Amino acid sequence: MRRLIIEDKYSVAAVLGHRLAVLAAMVAAIGIVSARSGLEPQSALAILGGAIVLALGAAACALVAFVVIWFSGRKGAARALAGLLLAAVLLAYPAALAERMSRVPPLDDISTDVIDPPAFSLARRALAAREGETPASVPASLRAAQARAYPKILPILIDLDGPDAFSAVTKAITAAGWRIVASEPPGGRKGQGHIDAIASSLLLGFPFDITVRLRPLVGQTRIDLRSVARVHAFDLGDNPRNIEAFEKALEAEINRTKE
Repeated sequence: MRRLIIEDKYSVAAVLGHRLAVLAAMVAAIGIVSARSGLEPQSALAILGGAIVLALGAAACALVAFVVIWFSGRKGAARALAGLLLAAVLLAYPAALAERMSRVPPLDDISTDVIDPPAFSLARRALAAREGETPASVPASLRAAQARAYPKILPILIDLDGPDAFSAVTKAITAAGWRIVASEPPGGRKGQGHIDAIASSLLLGFPFDITVRLRPLVGQTRIDLRSVARVHAFDLGDNPRNIEAFEKALEAEINRTKE
């Protein structure tokens, strides 16, 4: 005599939530690879936005699944939990960015000199590297907002003369992983030196235009740095991190030369 075996059904919400989470991860990976491969930033951000929507849907389905499983006894708790955890991982970074945007002013241009920020080179090579664009000047009100938001971003003073300072700055920029697109050592009619470079954000590889100005003093050199995000209209922490990375690389280079 055969017995009829009735299998417990899976929660539809649990299965759907898990599949949406996996799909969201795949879309996010496509967005990141596309951004780093040179896809137009707006298109890459649109793909990543789609991944966020899918992750939100996955989280919602997982929460519904827990309720259904609790009251009906259906299977799928493990799938729902896996989907929820994967969705949480995918949403953690944009959530952190949103939280940061709520705490800082809408800045995409940060300078160590808020009174007289360094100007970008207009040389042909520098313009080509910036796709023909030159960052515009920033209103005094936004520079004042920067000073309030980032009081520790100040001019850098090192105990090196012009040529040695220029060499140290060049090596620090290379150590930071930036690409130099124009440079001029201190001297000549203006007396100042400058280096233009391009940095990239860690995750998506979006470009940041950077210019460094060197002003020789008596036995010292004052260095000012300006970092401008080319893509988004808000400072999400990359510009201050660029300046911090440069300062650390420069300090390491100066210490190395003293050994």
